[in-house]
Amino acid sequence: MLFREHHSYFLCSNQQEENEMSDVTVIGLGQMGTRLVELLRNSGRSVTVWNRNSAKAAAIASDAVSVAPNPAAAIAASPVTLIILSDDEAVRSVFDHSDIGEALAQKIIINLGTTGPDQARAFYDRVADRGGNYLDGAIQAAPSQMGEPSTPIILSGSTEAFERAETLLRILAGNLIYLGHSKDASAFMDLATLSYVYGAYAGFLHGVRISEVTGIDPGLFGKLVESISPSFGAFFAHQSGVIKSGDFAISESPMRISIAAVDRIAKTSAALGINGEVPELVNGWLVEAERQGFADEELAAIIKVLR
Repeated sequence: MLFREHHSYFLCSNQQEENEMSDVTVIGLGQMGTRLVELLRNSGRSVTVWNRNSAKAAAIASDAVSVAPNPAAAIAASPVTLIILSDDEAVRSVFDHSDIGEALAQKIIINLGTTGPDQARAFYDRVADRGGNYLDGAIQAAPSQMGEPSTPIILSGSTEAFERAETLLRILAGNLIYLGHSKDASAFMDLATLSYVYGAYAGFLHGVRISEVTGIDPGLFGKLVESISPSFGAFFAHQSGVIKSGDFAISESPMRISIAAVDRIAKTSAALGINGEVPELVNGWLVEAERQGFADEELAAIIKVLR
């Protein structure tokens, strides 16, 4: 099996017994962590787990899934450890555990929880100082979407760690986006994608309000959003290419069309008496873009206002 090494023993399920190392450790057994354990186990990998709530760990113990008594023992049990915890403080508490320093030596630590750029740099340095290799990761999917060829995970950090763990990671997600050796690139990219998600969700909720107050079935609206999302994803990819090139000549969508459309959304929202903060925000950008003379350029030229 991948990364199989022979080791004398490790502490498991509160008993010390002679055993081979497991293939991978998972720390954190929320919905995502539990799903990753399931995928790894089903692929034939042996897994060691640790969770602050020991009952969750005990509930999934089996011949293929061993329970470690503490974080240090969990990390020591496998060459690769996946950390899937809710926040930076929870991850830091793992690294603060006694005896963790010795356990980190020669190990690959992959943090797949939500981490800010400052913390990603700090965790990278902490693992490296102890002789380990650190990857910062961001899962861009729900638990039920894991294990598919299209499932994306963003990663950055130790190139050696990525190369050694890539086969294992592809069990969890087929679309691995490795951003290079940068300690914090994954964290920044995660913030960028979340900005898109929450911005799109704000627009979605505003659309739901239009639906509700005009007698349109919100469920039907949601299905329509689902059906148009792939084409708009392609449109956004095109717009990013325009921005990267710096050539804002009209290619797909003249800004002037959007100036009129967003103004109409804002005015209709006011007439319906619903919250209009989302369209008013975008409307403000477009009014300024027109003032600066960008109306007859590609819609992507609005980036010049944000800059």
